[in-house]
Amino acid sequence: MANTAQLKKEYKEKIAPALQKQFNYTSAMQIPVLKKIVVNQGLGDATQDKKIIDVAINEISAICGQKAVATYSKKDIANFKLRKKMPIGVMVTLRRERMYEFLEKLVRIALPRIRDFKGIESKFDGRGNYTLGIQEQIIFPEINIER
Repeated sequence: MANTAQLKKEYKEKIAPALQKQFNYTSAMQIPVLKKIVVNQGLGDATQDKKIIDVAINEISAICGQKAVATYSKKDIANFKLRKKMPIGVMVTLRRERMYEFLEKLVRIALPRIRDFKGIESKFDGRGNYTLGIQEQIIFPEINIER
C-alpha cells in the first residue's frame, strides 16, 4: 500500500496544482479526479464452455486484487447460441486505494511489458471517460503463462 499512497500523494501535491495553474481553475473542485476504474473481459466462448468463466474470474481477481463477478446476457440471441442470463463476461470495479494501486501497477509494470509499446491512444468519449483496451493479460506479473 506504500506505492498506492505514493501515487495519490503525487497527484495531490504535484499534478493537481499544475492542472489548476495550467487551466486557470478558480476552485479545487474543478480539477479532474479519478472516481473508479472498471476492468472487464468479454468471453464469447463461454457459451460453449462454462469453465472459461471460472478461469477468467480467477485471473481478473489476481490482477486487480479484488473479487471479480460474472456478467450475464440480457436477452436471447439465436445466431450466437446465447440465452438470457447466461454468463458471458467478467468485471470488477475498483475505487479508492485499490484503484490507485491498480493504476500504478498498470502504468509502471504492465504497459512497459507490451512488445513494441509506442504509447496509448487518446480514447475519451466526450464525457470524461477513458477507454483502454489490452489484447492479452499476460503482461501482468500475476498471470502464470506456463499453465
